[in-house]
Amino acid sequence: MTRNIGILIFDGAEELDFVGPWEVFTMSNEMFALQGNERPDEVFLISADGGTVTCAKGMRVEAHHSFKTAPALDVLLIPGGNGTRALEKDEAMLDYLRSAAPSCDWVTSVCTGSLVLAAAGLAKDKRITTHWAFVEELRKRPYGAEVLENARYVRDGNLVTAAGVSAGIDMALWLTGQLHGPDHARLTQRGMEYDPAPPYTAAV
Repeated sequence: MTRNIGILIFDGAEELDFVGPWEVFTMSNEMFALQGNERPDEVFLISADGGTVTCAKGMRVEAHHSFKTAPALDVLLIPGGNGTRALEKDEAMLDYLRSAAPSCDWVTSVCTGSLVLAAAGLAKDKRITTHWAFVEELRKRPYGAEVLENARYVRDGNLVTAAGVSAGIDMALWLTGQLHGPDHARLTQRGMEYDPAPPYTAAV
């Protein structure tokens, strides 16, 4: 079964928030290919109009799909960054999230991407996390989520939210284990030469 993994991008997105998970998901595909197997996941970027966005540190990235052309998703990921503050009230983005999420096996975010999921109503009565510097701000929002701190990533049902920036890599590796098994996730981690020793474990 081919899965569709859609990563949202927007002006002001933090680069590593989405490039880190992109590397994990696409490296996973490469590990399958090296073993003579089909690549099981389609990984693509989605922006509102399918065009180019300018990220938080100036990287310019072109999307593969717009909200209108993106296929149904199995996995959705929204990164964080300063651009999320505008997205909190961006009805086009919030409507897209509300329409895309029901078909997803997993709905995920990195950093302040959890703010946008919460604004779309997808984190109500759920446990979530975000960048340590935004925890208190997110707790003030009236979205009905319990915001945890000191966790690399938090899973509540099919909602998985990661803390800031590099934590998205850890979350994506964990998710790869859920999709394809722990052994394949370890192989993917080895392929990336990624050997972290994070100070916190996941809250599950």
